[in-house]
Amino acid sequence: MGTLGTLATDCEIRIDYEKLRKDRLRKTQEQIKKDGLGALLAFDHDAIRYITSTKLNDWMNNKLARATLVSADRDPILYEAGSAIESKKALCPWISDRIFPFTGGAMRGSFPKAVVYDQARQFAKQLKGILTDWGVEKEPLGVDITEIPFILALQDEGIKVVDGQQTILEPQRIKTKEEVDLIEMSIAIDEAAFWEVVTHAKPGMKENEINGLLRKRIYELGAEEIQNVNVISGNRSQPHPHDASDRMLRMGDMLYIDIVSVFNGYHTCYYQTFVIGPPSEKQQRVYKTAYDWLFDAAKLLKPGVSTAEIAKVWPSAQELGLSSEAEAFALQLGHGIGATHWAKPVISRWFSFDHPEILQEGMVFALETYYGEDGDGARIEEMFVVEKDGYRQLSKFPSKNLVSCPSSGNVFPRD
Repeated sequence: MGTLGTLATDCEIRIDYEKLRKDRLRKTQEQIKKDGLGALLAFDHDAIRYITSTKLNDWMNNKLARATLVSADRDPILYEAGSAIESKKALCPWISDRIFPFTGGAMRGSFPKAVVYDQARQFAKQLKGILTDWGVEKEPLGVDITEIPFILALQDEGIKVVDGQQTILEPQRIKTKEEVDLIEMSIAIDEAAFWEVVTHAKPGMKENEINGLLRKRIYELGAEEIQNVNVISGNRSQPHPHDASDRMLRMGDMLYIDIVSVFNGYHTCYYQTFVIGPPSEKQQRVYKTAYDWLFDAAKLLKPGVSTAEIAKVWPSAQELGLSSEAEAFALQLGHGIGATHWAKPVISRWFSFDHPEILQEGMVFALETYYGEDGDGARIEEMFVVEKDGYRQLSKFPSKNLVSCPSSGNVFPRD
């Protein structure tokens, strides 16, 4: 379908959110059964949203103060921050009869120590009772991320705790049509923000000003969260620092930007590179090197290809002047993306040769490459969905040629 309106309406089926909710829960429950778990307990906010189709805003992202419990044949229970329960019951009818106060968290240990451990014990006892009612108390409980006092309390209750993170990530490998459409809408919002860079970036602006400009436009267009904006320019562009600063743009600077934003639960990871004023021959060469590495990999995206085959087309750490693939990690990279910023599978020379994974139809990837030379660096990232006979590029901002800023609205040559 691609992109339509950003709003659900009474007169068109755009994104079928009811189907999206049911598909995500079904896939999760199928994986719980496949992995032989009695139940799955998730604390990560992306996992909670995937399973329950609920969220609490950004302030809760790192608190470990919400959770969901689900089994292969029992619908999820949501343990919610107490003051949010009544609004969830009113607005989330698909789970309104299964929302309870979360009593096992202590805001990352910030409560008095005695309270931290007592709450962990009480929540573990509560979970043991539910698992017993479900008849799975003797089976493994998968947990993704949590606090040490709670792990100890579960063990004291005789509950076998195992890695649930893999169980959560496996169902997300293959995206449904609704998921792909949401990812593409999220991408379209980022592209509108990149246009602001083309038309506004100029000598004298600071990286952080561009950061703010991007965030404003992204929120205006309906994104609910921005997890990251990297803005990197000039002599900061080599080596790649993965951040932003108060550096002021100068004529002739290369400028690359990464956006990780979220629209209705679905993430982007999207780098583009620009230059302030006309590019030099060296800058064009630097840019073309990064571009060619990216699309040499993209050409291989199709079902049946392994992550090792893709990683092989990228330069080794030694060719980049680095000592190991661990040191070179994240310079040439591919990663799944969707309801989480990083999803399976991940493509890297660091581990893909020894542990290859096979591409399947419906996977969505962000492929990103970097090249730097004598103080100029270029970073490019595009997003693709694997289709039956190859791939479809979801990202559409023109990237074949290095784009100069500022622009008065010139039309770029099509890739």
